[in-house]
Amino acid sequence: MGFKNSAEVAKYIGGIFESAFEDPEIGPKLVDTGLVIAFDFTDPEAVVVIDMANKSVRESGSGDTAEPKPMATMSMTADTGNAYWQGKVNLPLAMAKKKIKVEGNVASLLKLAPMGKKLYPVYIDRLKNDGRDDLIV
Repeated sequence: MGFKNSAEVAKYIGGIFESAFEDPEIGPKLVDTGLVIAFDFTDPEAVVVIDMANKSVRESGSGDTAEPKPMATMSMTADTGNAYWQGKVNLPLAMAKKKIKVEGNVASLLKLAPMGKKLYPVYIDRLKNDGRDDLIV
């Protein structure tokens, strides 16, 4: 069935970064990158901006122009993002097949990918705990 609305996309996919920032191993590594990444989702439409240095996760469009601009943007369907956080999407392959489009600093995004692997079980647990088995791939 997929995500019902942009708030759900932000809650689950944005939420995985909130969990990452709290992780004693991953959190400091993310902050050290200093990256600001935007995830531009379709079906449903949502833009989630992750500001690593400030440990901030926000939905774009809040109108605050003082926010740092993203250094890279990843565009994909919300379903692809959901599958990615369950370990079901190979990032370089998905980029080659244009399932995930990247603008900006691609190398920095690929460096982050290995850190994400540790978060797959966290993401899946969050879905299960919320009774969202419909989102499990």
